Amino acid sequence: MRRSRITVAGIALAGLALAGCGGGGGSVHSARPAAATTDTSVIKASHSPVGDILVDGRGRTLYLFTEDGKNTNSMNCDAACMKLWPHMEGKPHAGAGVEANLVGHTKGSGKVQVTYAGHPLYYYAKDRKAGDLKGQGIDKVWYVLNAKGTAIKKAVPASNSSGGGGYGY
Repeated sequence: MRRSRITVAGIALAGLALAGCGGGGGSVHSARPAAATTDTSVIKASHSPVGDILVDGRGRTLYLFTEDGKNTNSMNCDAACMKLWPHMEGKPHAGAGVEANLVGHTKGSGKVQVTYAGHPLYYYAKDRKAGDLKGQGIDKVWYVLNAKGTAIKKAVPASNSSGGGGYGY
């Protein structure tokens, strides 16, 4: 959703709920991606309308937060923000198209967060199925990444902007 379509009340609500994490507006629908739709045991590359991107074992899109430092335990984000941008947890292995030496995890107390090329990885809660790219470019700080670990800042083509997905997973 673009900010220009959000009502004043929606902006105020989103600002309160997502302060500090670049949430992009809108309401939170899920605390985490549904367990049935995530597979955190693998990170692989998959084709998308913006190029080859990183996904989990079930094809769920993975994002980086450009304001994160490398190998941090998580972004500076409150509980509401973490519901919208839950991090990938665990210690996955490299799947097709990715470099095993770039797959890592955070060091520290708490749950282990997955990293790629040093960047902590996140899901976007509004991505409901494999191929969704609804989080791409939100607030110009949330982006998909390629197999080299670099943010892809290309916009999702208009025909795919609703997150329809369904491309080659």
